[in-house]
Amino acid sequence: MNYVDRNFEWLTSEIKGKTKIEVFEHIKKKYQLLPLAVKQSMEQFLSDFPYWGVLDDQKKVYEEIHNKAESLHDHIDDYRWLYQHLKDYRSKKLLFAILYNWYDYDFTTLKELMDQTYCHYFDLDIVTCDQEILVDVGAYIGDSTLDFIHSYGLDAYQKIYCYEMTDETFLNLQTNVKDYPNIVCRKKAVTDRQEVVSMDTNRVNASANVLVDNGNTFVETVTLDDDISEPITMVKMDIEGAETKALLGCRRHIVEDHPKLLLSVYHNHEDLWKIPKMIEEICPGYEFYLRFYGSNIFPTEIVLFAIYPEKNEIKKSI
Repeated sequence: MNYVDRNFEWLTSEIKGKTKIEVFEHIKKKYQLLPLAVKQSMEQFLSDFPYWGVLDDQKKVYEEIHNKAESLHDHIDDYRWLYQHLKDYRSKKLLFAILYNWYDYDFTTLKELMDQTYCHYFDLDIVTCDQEILVDVGAYIGDSTLDFIHSYGLDAYQKIYCYEMTDETFLNLQTNVKDYPNIVCRKKAVTDRQEVVSMDTNRVNASANVLVDNGNTFVETVTLDDDISEPITMVKMDIEGAETKALLGCRRHIVEDHPKLLLSVYHNHEDLWKIPKMIEEICPGYEFYLRFYGSNIFPTEIVLFAIYPEKNEIKKSI
């Protein structure tokens, strides 16, 4: 057994041998031992981007730690399933690093896995491209679309669909991609049904705007299955934890087209295991990789690559 397998087995066995309360108390104790500046930075981050739960050591509020403990304890077998289905040891070591950070506030292993080799989402060792029909869900100001063009070239796509739901951001998106051919910008949110819903505006960054029940700004939602009739070959999603619903609304395309899926899986404590299991249920045969582009203090910008092997082999042979 190599050291990556050995470390993962040790960590998951330790967690599996504890009660949920014991896991929670372990994480809380480790957190309380962190330097004050680190704790203040983490607590401010969680206040600005409230996906993971509230954390305030001074007020003894540990919702975020409770959520981590619950995910680790209740879903450790799901994480073991994911580990066995990851296709390379960089991905396996990264999964260990994320869980070890959650459990023990280990920053060192995460730092080793921070990826600065390729553009975010476009790992040339995983994703090959030729004449793609790309769907950029959560296109923001077009940064990912421009990274795709930078990484693969103008001849690598037939068409790009960009979905962005925020008014001002959408205008910036249109401006940034206007000089490139065959890019279609749609001011819509992507989910599992077509309707009009309200949106909550994040006070720090418009990229973190989310759909809610009681917001004062309204946006049209669509499914990719209904909104795009032609076959698609690649889907990138970064929509603040709404990826599972968007994937359900893309079921037909996944089953029929086997697009390459480049998905954010870090906006809660569930998507890391839930999304690959969902893809496996929708269309068995996808291969999974993980890459990490965020901070080693709090693991964000985690991307799941789900690649249907026949598709990638066809591209590689051209």
